[in-house]
Amino acid sequence: MFGEYADHDGLALAGLVKDGQVKASELLEAAVSRAEAAQARINCFAALFPDLAREQIAAGTLDGPYAGVPFATKDLAVGVKGAPLTGGSVAYKGTIATEDATLTKRFRAAGLVFFGSTTTPEYGLTLTTESTLYGQTRNPWDRTRIAGGSSGGAAAAVAAGVLPVAHASDGGGSIRIPAACCGVFGLKPSRGRTPMGPSRTEGWNGLSTVHVVSRTVRDSAALLDLTHGPETGSRYIATPPARPYLSELEREPKRLRIALWRTAPNGTKPDADATAGLEATAKLLESLGHVVVEAGPMLNGELLGKSALFTISANIAAQLDEYGEARGRPVGEDEIEPITAGMVRLGRTVPMAELAKANNAFITAAIHYEHFLDAGGFDMTLSPTIHRAPDLLGTMALTADPQKMGEAVAGFAPHCAVFNQMGAPAMSVPLHWTAPTATAPGGLPIGMMFGARYGLEGLLLNLAAQLERAAPWAHRKPPEWVG
Repeated sequence: MFGEYADHDGLALAGLVKDGQVKASELLEAAVSRAEAAQARINCFAALFPDLAREQIAAGTLDGPYAGVPFATKDLAVGVKGAPLTGGSVAYKGTIATEDATLTKRFRAAGLVFFGSTTTPEYGLTLTTESTLYGQTRNPWDRTRIAGGSSGGAAAAVAAGVLPVAHASDGGGSIRIPAACCGVFGLKPSRGRTPMGPSRTEGWNGLSTVHVVSRTVRDSAALLDLTHGPETGSRYIATPPARPYLSELEREPKRLRIALWRTAPNGTKPDADATAGLEATAKLLESLGHVVVEAGPMLNGELLGKSALFTISANIAAQLDEYGEARGRPVGEDEIEPITAGMVRLGRTVPMAELAKANNAFITAAIHYEHFLDAGGFDMTLSPTIHRAPDLLGTMALTADPQKMGEAVAGFAPHCAVFNQMGAPAMSVPLHWTAPTATAPGGLPIGMMFGARYGLEGLLLNLAAQLERAAPWAHRKPPEWVG
């Protein structure tokens, strides 16, 4: 069975446990051995805590559609009681979660078994998963390249065959960008869809949300069914779905009208590799009966970028100030990375009026986006998730030259953050690979991003399932494969 471990998605593994073909303990040991192998090759785990998983299995309380399936959470904000939780920062080194996050509780109720946490850049602040605390997470398709950020550890682990699905979060593309870099599927839900608690019900003033990265669309849909909904203290919730997300995969999509949105709000256009993927995806959609029209909304990219920087910087400054007060001494700049420190300094000086203006800019973008869809009769938009193949390691690290790092970030995934700012759902689908190179004999993945109206994750998943049938990707294995 273990030779076939990575041929199964999460629901299929749970089926093996339910039918008695394999024990949860055997699946756990299979996952742990693969995690250790991947860790040595691509450094995708922040911590492994199999003893907690063994205790969870021994308690005999596993139930739900994913009963017995090994699982890992991202080392950022979502705690597993008794496990490390550092946010990828030296300042938090040694911190242990004292309670389960609300999302963790819902994952537990689904039957998932927690054995590790995946790497993240410090506080999820950049598009590569590199940190002073944990080092560089490498792309399993090319070890010289980034795995994306900030859920790069999760995407790399799934792509390498350690797990079929893993927790991830997204405040500016952090589910979709690693999915695009590593050749897996990643859906960012609508604002208010999934829980952020227990102590906060939103992250980064609503920019951030949580879900998973997965090899199959099915796992993403099923886990959204099992985790969405209001939590204690919710000030808003996303529109309830018309039907279970999993059922969307069984329905053929209607004929969709899709806007091919080529130029990002900041004026960046995709390079030749990403353009090739975009054109091939458009042809695939048309072959499936959909209508693709080149068009895009007119959004103020400069204002949105400035607004996001102010919002995130203010939130990080507040977080570290509160953490310093709680531990009895301020967080020093020697405990955080240089670009993080610069953001903290900025965050402490952002005028309150600028934060109000930032929120207004996000609201305006959401209104303009839906007006654009209405005017063109569009169901959704299509753009490259990333505008070029995954960068070399080091270019977007929080220790890099700030100007060069800023330029690299601005052009890498410039369509992504606007969906966080609008609160709308978007997904990255692994539909394109570059030509092989000496260091990437299987080519490099470049995901394609589809964005929809607020609350319409079901429509995205419906299309994703059709694309998965027409152009399957789960059989693709990177050079750093441990499955």
